Amino acid sequence: MADSARRPSAAHTAYAVTKELILSGELPGGSLISEGEIAERVRLSRTPVREAFLRLESEELLTLHPKRGAVVAPVPPGEAADVLELRLALERSAAERIARTGLPDAHHASMLELLRRQRALAETADVGGFAEADEAFHRCVVEASGNRLAGRFYATLGDRQRRMSISALRPRPERLSVLADEHEALLGHLLARDAAAFASALLRHLTATHGSPHPAEHRGES
Repeated sequence: MADSARRPSAAHTAYAVTKELILSGELPGGSLISEGEIAERVRLSRTPVREAFLRLESEELLTLHPKRGAVVAPVPPGEAADVLELRLALERSAAERIARTGLPDAHHASMLELLRRQRALAETADVGGFAEADEAFHRCVVEASGNRLAGRFYATLGDRQRRMSISALRPRPERLSVLADEHEALLGHLLARDAAAFASALLRHLTATHGSPHPAEHRGES
């Protein structure tokens, strides 16, 4: 395969760099950015950056303003609760399947490795790296159930999960080691095939970091 075929396109490079700035929180919601700023950062012309901005707008991460630039879209009201509600449903269902069939050895090994990584990241207060490992751990739970449709759907929540986790944990990096302990407990419930204990621990785990997962409580609905 030729080198040109292996290299990412200029537009993809601009997209990946800009998206990482948004998801990592380096560009928080409400930030105004320009094509010129990104073009200078990635050493590209504005044309691929414009294409990248359009792609990020379609993903609801940017709002474009002609002749002014782009604004990083804040997390919409209620979205965090929606994401948490879906996560609870998918992970509880996965735990119920695992209780019937057992946790596959490969996924057990992956979770142990993710726990080791999380503890190392907690020691250095690396919130960004921990958020990635956190998302991977929870996604592994769903994938371990063997429900491929659930696994694919859960993966689509990854960007939102990561952005939410960084926002919640950046002001309190001391919680990273607590989260690693809670992940270890969740793994223990899976190994014990105790879906009810897993569901209760998961709810406490998510609520302590992100608040209530129930949309009505976030939106002031009755």
